[in-house]
Amino acid sequence: MTTPRGFRDRTDDSLMTLLGEVPELVRNLVMAEVDSAKKWAKKTGKDAGMGGLWFLAALFVLFWAIPALGAFAIIGLASWWPAWLAALTVFVVMLLIAVVLAFLGIHRFKRLSSRDTPVKALSTDAQIVKDAANEF
Repeated sequence: MTTPRGFRDRTDDSLMTLLGEVPELVRNLVMAEVDSAKKWAKKTGKDAGMGGLWFLAALFVLFWAIPALGAFAIIGLASWWPAWLAALTVFVVMLLIAVVLAFLGIHRFKRLSSRDTPVKALSTDAQIVKDAANEF
């Protein structure tokens, strides 16, 4: 007989039958925890890699854009404004671009700490087993 959720009703099973199924249940739990750890490692690695790439993009912009694009923009703006104002304007724009790219990287790295780790899942499972054992 099955319950509405599809689980088997075990009220009529003997103690030996229930004890015989414990190794399979433990194996299933261990396999589920290993699969969970693999998924967590994959997501964490992806987020760390993407966060690192965003920081690399910020450094790339700072390294190449300031001398090349900065000089061009300063020279172009200096025809209308004083040279010091043109240089200051270009510097502020490049700095804002670098800050936006850095914030994108920080946002990606914050995902790492917000995700549940497999260690937390294992400790939760162990606590559930201890609570169940204390009831008997």
